[in-house]
Amino acid sequence: MKRDVRLAKTLLAAVMISVSAATGWQLWISREQTLAAADTNNLNLAQALNIYAEGIFTQSDMLLQGVTETLKADGHPHAHLQRVQSLVERQKRLLDPLDGVAVLDARGDWLIYSKGQVPPGTNSAHRPYFVHHRDKRSNDVLISPPLRNPFTGEWGITVSRRLEDDKGQFAGVVVIGLGLQNFLRAFGTIALPDTGTIGLSTNTGQMLVLYPYREKYVGLDFSKSVNFQRHFSGTSGTASFRSSVDGTKRLYAFRKSDRYPVLTTVAVGRDQALQAWRHQALLTLAVVGALLTAVAAVGWKLIINIGRRIRAEASLMAAREDLLQANRRLEILATQDPLTGLANRRSFDEVLAQESRRAAREGTALSLLLLDLDCFKSFNDAYGHVAGDQCLRAVAMALRRSIRRPGDLVARYGGEELAIVLPSTGLQGARKVAELMLEQVRALGITHSESPHGQVTVSIGVATLQDPQSHAPEQRLVEAADAALYKAKQGGRNCWVSQEEWVAG
Repeated sequence: MKRDVRLAKTLLAAVMISVSAATGWQLWISREQTLAAADTNNLNLAQALNIYAEGIFTQSDMLLQGVTETLKADGHPHAHLQRVQSLVERQKRLLDPLDGVAVLDARGDWLIYSKGQVPPGTNSAHRPYFVHHRDKRSNDVLISPPLRNPFTGEWGITVSRRLEDDKGQFAGVVVIGLGLQNFLRAFGTIALPDTGTIGLSTNTGQMLVLYPYREKYVGLDFSKSVNFQRHFSGTSGTASFRSSVDGTKRLYAFRKSDRYPVLTTVAVGRDQALQAWRHQALLTLAVVGALLTAVAAVGWKLIINIGRRIRAEASLMAAREDLLQANRRLEILATQDPLTGLANRRSFDEVLAQESRRAAREGTALSLLLLDLDCFKSFNDAYGHVAGDQCLRAVAMALRRSIRRPGDLVARYGGEELAIVLPSTGLQGARKVAELMLEQVRALGITHSESPHGQVTVSIGVATLQDPQSHAPEQRLVEAADAALYKAKQGGRNCWVSQEEWVAG
């Protein structure tokens, strides 16, 4: 039964562990799928925004080319300004972030400004885009880091081209200003979590536009950032790391432009991306926890009931054993004399009847010895009944030690009378046993002052069953032994007498 308890506990533990492990594994898989879905969404959004940014820069490049071609045409500068303004007005409907177009000469002086008259002395020779085109002979479009508009003070991005004269010498710069606020309005139409960000930066890691807008992050350089160098080296991809700007852990996706040296990034807070998963996980854990609690309660109650059953069965087994022992004791009490420890009268009668039937069945001899302690009443009167009981026990023990065959029986016949049943024993053998019994009792040397022999002695009547087939053979055997015992007492005691003769001690 203890094995049943161990098995129940093992099964309960296996169920609890299996369900917990399966739930944990499922939640982990669901978490990874949620993060993968967030990465996919971010990457798709980054791709869409990259297309948008490429479109802005492509339209800016086309406008630059148009302005350049316009400037190459002959005519008065005032006519150039009118044509440039007309071109800008036509493109402005397609180019939302357009802030203005300017033309600078080889010294950096402003010649033309699409928004109106150029204030005298306006010069941008120190601007990075002007220095770049002046020092590097290239017709590539340059996208500059964020700069302030010299007239409005607003932040913007410049897209510029180099101008050359007929001899291929540096003749100035045509530059387009793209206002950051216009970019931010476009980015602001996209629903982002509280910790989400959208960024447009150069491939070298200089921030151009960041949404939500914070002026302190304008032009921020990430080129030496470990995260930038580690995660943004490919054409596109996803990453997860803690921002070095505000310390928030985000999921990032980026896409680099195939045509321009810019990359678009989309990021959402990792905690917010997992918010729906976390809610579902808590709900799942609550349900599974309640289920496991119920299973544990039922299982534990089952184990307790098994334990109770084991204890009840153990109690029943103990009670059964006690009952068996009590029955054995009762059997002993029913067949044993409590004073001498010999078989009692009931046992004697049963054994004698049984052996009589066996003797009749097998045709074997059966002998009986009846012993009586001589002058035992006088012994009790002289020494007391306690001493009399001790004397009777001593004689009984001596007789029992002398009987060695398993089938022989020594019994208390009644009072101070004892009996010995000797199966398969003829008269001659019974006489020898009787003589041995006399010697054993004498050897005890128990003093008896009231006896003519001076010590405790016995008288023995010996009888052998002559006709086992007769009616009530055991009764006839007892009567014969009793008659022989009577003769032994008449003959002076301390002797044995058989059916045919008596022998003095």
